[in-house]
Amino acid sequence: MIVVMKQGSTENDIEIVKQKAIQQGHEPLVINGVERSVVAVSGNVNDDHRAVMKLLPNVSNVIPVGKPYKLASKNYKKENTVIRINDLEIGGTGLALIAGPDSAESQEQTIETALAAKEVGSNGLRGGAFKPRTSPYSFQGLGEDGLKMLREAADLTGLPLFSEIMDAQHLSMMEQYVDVLQVGARNMQNFKLLEAVGESSLPVLLKRGMSATIEELLLASEYILARGNENVMLCERGIRTYETATRNTFDINAIPYLKQNSHLPVIADPSHATGDNTLVEPVALAAIAAGADGLLIEIHPRPDEALCDGPQALLPSELKQLIDKAKIVAKAVGRSL
Repeated sequence: MIVVMKQGSTENDIEIVKQKAIQQGHEPLVINGVERSVVAVSGNVNDDHRAVMKLLPNVSNVIPVGKPYKLASKNYKKENTVIRINDLEIGGTGLALIAGPDSAESQEQTIETALAAKEVGSNGLRGGAFKPRTSPYSFQGLGEDGLKMLREAADLTGLPLFSEIMDAQHLSMMEQYVDVLQVGARNMQNFKLLEAVGESSLPVLLKRGMSATIEELLLASEYILARGNENVMLCERGIRTYETATRNTFDINAIPYLKQNSHLPVIADPSHATGDNTLVEPVALAAIAAGADGLLIEIHPRPDEALCDGPQALLPSELKQLIDKAKIVAKAVGRSL
C-alpha cells in the first residue's frame, strides 16, 4: 500500500507511519516529494492494516497496491492452473462438459441420467445428494444414500463425480464417494467450510454467491488455497439483480475478467443462471466464446418428473445438440471438446 501524507506533515508523523507498518509486519520506504511525502509499505497488507493507517496523524490517503487476493492472482502464478481428475483435464485447451441430474432421486433415475450424459459426450458427472433449498419444505436431497447412487453411476460411466458439500462435518463422508467437492453459492462465504475443503486432497469447485462481487469470489478461493489445496475451480452461475425475467443474471463479463486476473480454471453454469432450459444452450455457447474452461449442465430424462429444478434441465437429446454446437464454438476460440 501507499500511505500519502498531508502537506505540512512532520518527520514525527512519518515516523509514526513507519513504526505502525513495522508493527504490522511490513517494510516501509519513505519517498520525499517536493510538496508531500509518501510511505510505500510492502508485505502482506490487508484491509484492516489500511484502515488503521488512515487513522494516523496527517495521513491524507491510503492507496492499495496489487490485488487483495494473492494466491489466486496471476501475479502469484502466471501460467494457468490445469487440474487433472482421472482422465479429465480442466484448464488446458480442452473443455470440460460436466452434466447430470440436479439431484439423485432414485437409483434408476441416477444411473439412467449418468449413462445418457456419457453417451452424448459428457466427460464429467454432476449430481447432488445434499440440496440447500430456500424453502424448508422443498426436497433436500437423499444424503448419503444419494451419494451411494451417484458413486455407482460414476463407476458405471467412468466419469469423475462432482457433488456439493454443505457442512464441514460431512467432509470425511463426502471424500469416500466424490471426485470433486462443490461449494455452492449459498456457502461461498462459509469460511469454516472453505477452510475444511482447503485441507482436503480433492479438487474444489467454488460457485459464486448470488450477490457476491468477483473480488469476493476470488477472496473466497483464497481461503481454500491458503490451506494448501491448489486444485480450485471458480464457477460463474449468475447473480441476483433487478431483472426478474430469468432466475439469475449470468455475468458474462466475469469469465474473461477471471481469466485475465486469476490462474484458476473457470466453469460456467448456465442451468442455474437462467433457470430456463430454452436459454441454457445460447448462454452456454456464449460462455465458451468468453473463455470458460467448461460447462456445468443439468439434464434429466423426464424433467416434468424431477423433484428439483426440472424447468432448467435439458433432455439428453438437447444436451447432444448443445455439445455439437459447442464443438464449433470451441474450435473458433482455439479450444476442443
